[in-house]
Amino acid sequence: MDADRITEKLNILADAAKYDVSCSSSGSKRKNENKGLGNASNGICHSYTEDGRCVSLLKILLTNHCIFDCAYCVSRKSNDIKRAAFTVQEVVDLTINFYRRNYIEGLFLSSGIFKDADFTMERLVRVAKKLRLEHNFHGYIHLKSIPGASDELMNEAGLYADRLSVNLEMPTEAGLKLLAPDKSHQEMIKPMGYLKNAIIKHTEEKKLFKKAPIFAPAGQSTQVIIGATPENDNQILHSANYFYKNFKLKRVYYSGYVPVLEDSRLPALNTSVPMVRENRLYQADWLMRNYGFHVSEIVNNHQPHLDLDIDPKLSWAIRNMQEFPIDVNRADLKIILRVPGIGVLSAQKIVSARKFGKLNWEHLKRMGVSVNRAKYFITCQSKEFERRDLTGNAIKQFILATSHSKYIKNVHTQLNLF
Repeated sequence: MDADRITEKLNILADAAKYDVSCSSSGSKRKNENKGLGNASNGICHSYTEDGRCVSLLKILLTNHCIFDCAYCVSRKSNDIKRAAFTVQEVVDLTINFYRRNYIEGLFLSSGIFKDADFTMERLVRVAKKLRLEHNFHGYIHLKSIPGASDELMNEAGLYADRLSVNLEMPTEAGLKLLAPDKSHQEMIKPMGYLKNAIIKHTEEKKLFKKAPIFAPAGQSTQVIIGATPENDNQILHSANYFYKNFKLKRVYYSGYVPVLEDSRLPALNTSVPMVRENRLYQADWLMRNYGFHVSEIVNNHQPHLDLDIDPKLSWAIRNMQEFPIDVNRADLKIILRVPGIGVLSAQKIVSARKFGKLNWEHLKRMGVSVNRAKYFITCQSKEFERRDLTGNAIKQFILATSHSKYIKNVHTQLNLF
């Protein structure tokens, strides 16, 4: 292996892979047996696990050569950039060598399209297969599925990868046709449907036969680019909800468009998507998946954009003040979960603890409740914070002022450390 040439390829193909954000994972259980390499565990992700550990994945493209000319993609065929491609063995060797040096805990592998979907997908699968069978590698592997690849290749990919993902790229078909006329959502939906059915089938087989092979134990995910086309948050989140509901996705990732090319169909090069919009979409997505919110409660035709000043849970509460205040000593878990400042774990602690006595503000603080937010929407045994003459807009301003004061205090604290 020519070390200089491999380093050059790595620089090119790791840089090209940075635009794909759908590389975190959860839910994979791949036991390390027979003294193999690595171990994939619950909650492994690109940056932090659920228990707070920071982890790393080798995140690269197999190649940045591509037959497509998608306007938003830095690897589009008409873009004048330096091209490179790894061989299957080079990716395998890099993964093993990086793992042995404790640089990484797994591999995220995507690719441009060499000449067709099967040709490219077959090489991605070979990487995973070699790692598993020849090197007994049990670390996390995420493969980017190539739309148009055969069901046989998709099935093989699921046997060796922990997670598979098919990028929708644009939230709507109209947006995709504008910027990538050679692609369609239907081509992307087909492998999603196959993976959904295959995961269900293998899960049922695993229940019946202990030695049945595992299949994509961390499920499938997708990514949409926001800001390259004019879809509003209502359209984006309804699209995500459709794919959650119909294809059992683990995650939808929202990637703010990064201007990389001059094109009349795209926003100006000096225009970028505010990070806060991306964050608000993730928060709204979290409410849909973990807090029992329906997408139409968060955004709709009358309110198509998320509030950039406050998080979507607080925004919903302020728009629905008739639902509050609630008594945390009596309310159902479902409505407690809707209170700003109360997370899933805190809500569960409240329901469990109140069986043994009435809860007051001090109890709630100890459970992790953000009292500065929750106090406007709940009552408990103590009357300390109760004030019920505030409008929703006044509450919003109070919370924003409190948040700003905390930020200033933290800045001053940091400055005093030096």
